[in-house]
Amino acid sequence: MDQTVLSMLVDNTSGVLSRVAGLFSRRGYNIESLTVGVTADPRFSRMTVVVRGDEVIIEQIENQLRKLVDVVDIKKLLDKESVSRELILLKVRAQADDRQAIIAVANIFRANIVDVAPDSLIIELTGNQSKLDAFIGLLSGYEILELARTGITGLSRGSKDVRYFD
Repeated sequence: MDQTVLSMLVDNTSGVLSRVAGLFSRRGYNIESLTVGVTADPRFSRMTVVVRGDEVIIEQIENQLRKLVDVVDIKKLLDKESVSRELILLKVRAQADDRQAIIAVANIFRANIVDVAPDSLIIELTGNQSKLDAFIGLLSGYEILELARTGITGLSRGSKDVRYFD
């Protein structure tokens, strides 16, 4: 099953997230990642939902989402036509003898060391999912103590499909 990223413009009101999540839950669809934040226009929030499914399932999801009164616009973010990013924070055990090797891997990926403790480092990295997965893979030889991922957020390239609301 293919991964699909849906970018939705929704009303910035209470209960919207619950209604969207409820739609997925009632129909037995899993949300792989979900990010939400207010846009430049405070009346709207951008909700980015990552789901897996074949074309029929994705079409069903889109049709059901369009029926929700709070959903203003939906776009599929296709790889070549959009920019998508995700942020991870990763806490790794880093004793004195391992610290330089871990920092070297972080530098290769242009990651930032955001916290240093006597026995650990917290590393911040932003990029596409494959970059983040590769980074985590290279650190798998070390003890990863904690990992937090924001989920994907993204926008379509260019201005041809931007919608304006009065």
